Amino acid sequence: MNRQQVESSCLRSVGHQGTTLELEFHSGSVYRYLDVPPEVHRELLAAPSLGRYFHRAVRDRYPYERLT
Repeated sequence: MNRQQVESSCLRSVGHQGTTLELEFHSGSVYRYLDVPPEVHRELLAAPSLGRYFHRAVRDRYPYERLT
């Protein structure tokens, strides 16, 4: 999945395809979140703080797998 670089102290890049959200963190870890609606991806990219939005709206709300 192609991810775009983002300006964030938490996230390095974000990708979305269908209902799959892929997040790369500055630590180098990559997680794939499943069943994520496209509007959540749009809201994440538009949020003033991507890390805060991630913790509030994505983390612990959608099933995920760690890729690296």
